[in-house]
Amino acid sequence: MNQAVATFISSWAHDPKETKPGLVRFVEVVSAVAGARIELVSRPGVTHSLRAVHPACAPETLFAMADVIEDPDGRWLSVCFFADSITDPEERGNLVPGGLLGKDGYCFDYEEPDKAFIDYVGARLAEAAPTMNPGA
Repeated sequence: MNQAVATFISSWAHDPKETKPGLVRFVEVVSAVAGARIELVSRPGVTHSLRAVHPACAPETLFAMADVIEDPDGRWLSVCFFADSITDPEERGNLVPGGLLGKDGYCFDYEEPDKAFIDYVGARLAEAAPTMNPGA
């Protein structure tokens, strides 16, 4: 994990919606992917995007993104993938046509504590990761 991501996570002290564990899981899964890294793009007061990238995902390099959305009631997460890189057997994601670098994506919004949902999104992340998914 790079220093900017570590600093962002450690500075997230106020968590009334208890969604920080979802972001921590995202970082853990991406960190386990050989060759992957996380790029942090912050727009203070709006969002903080943690972009999971891997050189095998050319030309985009991106294989997943976790947006931390700033909300008056507390931060929440939207974890997104390219639609053709995952399955959604429980139909828990929201299809976003053209919403991820101009391509169709699926986003999973995490707005309250739910370990089963964190695990479900973690499985989608492992599915999308190029070195964890032999078909990628």
